[in-house]
Amino acid sequence: MEYLAHLLAARRRRIGTPRRSRALGPFRQAVLILRWFREAGCVHCLARDAGISQATGYRYLHEGIDVLAAHAPDLHETLARCRNEGMNHVILDGTLIPCDRVTGVTGNGNDLWYSGKAKRFAGNVQFIAAPDGSPLWVSDVEPGSVHDL
Repeated sequence: MEYLAHLLAARRRRIGTPRRSRALGPFRQAVLILRWFREAGCVHCLARDAGISQATGYRYLHEGIDVLAAHAPDLHETLARCRNEGMNHVILDGTLIPCDRVTGVTGNGNDLWYSGKAKRFAGNVQFIAAPDGSPLWVSDVEPGSVHDL
């Protein structure tokens, strides 16, 4: 909680946000974001609990996700760390995450986000985990029609 609040406060300083000009301070914004990750709750409910509008809740949520994503290691950094820590193997796997329909078509006219294998609209996410299963890296989401190789 404190780590994310610190990152949010640093971002606010970096972009020049005046003190006390936001509906939530960095700590309460971090609470909203981490509750969303932990509970997979509706943003409307989280915003209501925080005393802000749904639109502000979405804006704060996406700002927090962007701040966290900016501090995530890339694939090469992750693999170098694994090598330095002496891991003899890592686990590479992926999954299709169901999503609402998103626009876009492939070169042959098929829907870009439709996965023929899963027979649903989805995003393709790959990840690398340590031998004990701890997540180390997660790819950007690719459309469901993209092959995971």
